[in-house]
Amino acid sequence: MNIRLCAARSLAAWTLAAGACTVAIAQTPTFAPPQNVLQLSASGQVEVQQDLLSLSLTTTREGTDPNAVQSQLKAALDAALAEARKAAQPGQLDVRTGNFSLYPRHGRDGKISGWNGTAELVLEGRDFGRITQTAAKIQTMTLGGVSFGLSREQRAKVEGEAQAVAIERFKAKAGELAKGFGFSGYSLREVTVNANDQGFVPRPRMMAMEAKAAQADMPVPVEAGKSIVMVTVSGSVQLR
Repeated sequence: MNIRLCAARSLAAWTLAAGACTVAIAQTPTFAPPQNVLQLSASGQVEVQQDLLSLSLTTTREGTDPNAVQSQLKAALDAALAEARKAAQPGQLDVRTGNFSLYPRHGRDGKISGWNGTAELVLEGRDFGRITQTAAKIQTMTLGGVSFGLSREQRAKVEGEAQAVAIERFKAKAGELAKGFGFSGYSLREVTVNANDQGFVPRPRMMAMEAKAAQADMPVPVEAGKSIVMVTVSGSVQLR
C-alpha cells in the first residue's frame, strides 16, 4: 500500500513539474519582426591634390658566392642610406629600407649555378624637390618605381569633408523617403561609415625608363595627380 502511495505521489509531482514547464514555455514573449524600417546609403566625395611622393630605389647583384653577393648589396645599400640620411626630415623626406632578398639561380641540370640578390631603399615625403634631388645623388642604386598618395594629415582633413557631405545626403534622403511613404519623419536605428580613396599612380616601368636617361645629379621630373576621397554612410532608419 505504501509502495502504491509513493508511486502515485511521484507521478503527481512529475505531472505538476511538466505542467509548470509547459506554462513557462507558453508564457515566453515573442517579438514581432521590425516594421517600417528603411535601408539606405549615401556617399560624399572630394577631389584633392596628392601631396605624398614615394620613390623606390633598387639595385641587383649576382655571382657564384652568396656571401659575396650579399656583401655587395649591403655595401650599395649602406652608401645609399648614408647619402639619403643627409637630407632626411620628418614628414618631408623619410627614409626606410625595403625589400632585401637573395635567391639561387639554377642551371639546366637543376643544380645551383649562381646567386641573385636585390636591395631596395624607399624615399617618401611631402617635399617632392628634396626627394628627387636626393635620389639623383645616390649613385649605388637606380630608380625602380614612383607612386603618389595622400599624407595622413591631408587624408584626415579630406575624409572629414567628404563625411560631412555623406551624412547630410543620408539625412536628406531619409527625410525625403519618409515623406514619400506617408510618414512624418524618421529615427536612426543603425549606421556604418566607410572611407576610401582612388588616385592615379604612374607605372614604375615608365618612370624607370626616364631615370635611365637622366644624368648624375639631375633629378627625375615628377608630377602628382589627384585623388578622390569617398565616404559612404549606410544604415537603417525607423519611419514614424
